[in-house]
Amino acid sequence: MAGNLLRLLFPLLTIITQHFPAAGEHPAFLKSTKPNPMSHKTEKLSHFRFYWHDILSGSNATAITIIPSVNGTTTAFGQVNMIDDPLTEKPEMGSKLLGRAQGFYGLTSQEEVGLLMAMNFVFFTGKYNGSTLTVLGRNPVFEKAREMPVIGGTGLFRFARGYVQISTHTFDNKTGNAVVEYNVHVLHF
Repeated sequence: MAGNLLRLLFPLLTIITQHFPAAGEHPAFLKSTKPNPMSHKTEKLSHFRFYWHDILSGSNATAITIIPSVNGTTTAFGQVNMIDDPLTEKPEMGSKLLGRAQGFYGLTSQEEVGLLMAMNFVFFTGKYNGSTLTVLGRNPVFEKAREMPVIGGTGLFRFARGYVQISTHTFDNKTGNAVVEYNVHVLHF
């Protein structure tokens, strides 16, 4: 019995040792790098302020419901909206367009109107043109001040980390349209 088991295991062990690297060897897809490839650059703290326009009504809506709430609660628990919201310099929609917030938010609370937001701020202006910041977090929308983390970025915001402070500038109960002030504090190289 033991002899039969060894006859089966020996070819299997031979195959495994030939196809997998020994301890300390790296497979072809893995390459060691310096601990911080950005160490030659100085890390900066930047502060941005802009206004996020979430428009649910009219022919130029920038947020659409892709999954409606089905439980009939006052919090719209379960609803998911996809967004492509303008980011402007001032609260007026006609002010300078700085970029767009692209992503989604879902209504995740049964007790209050609370969102799980996942979005990229895609910037269009100046030296930040083409760079992005990624925000992911909880937004209890009827609290006066809220905070969500910045979890990354691209372009000039590679290795970004930080937070956003949010406060509602205007909200229309009838349409659901909102203008929200975003203060972004971000460390980046």
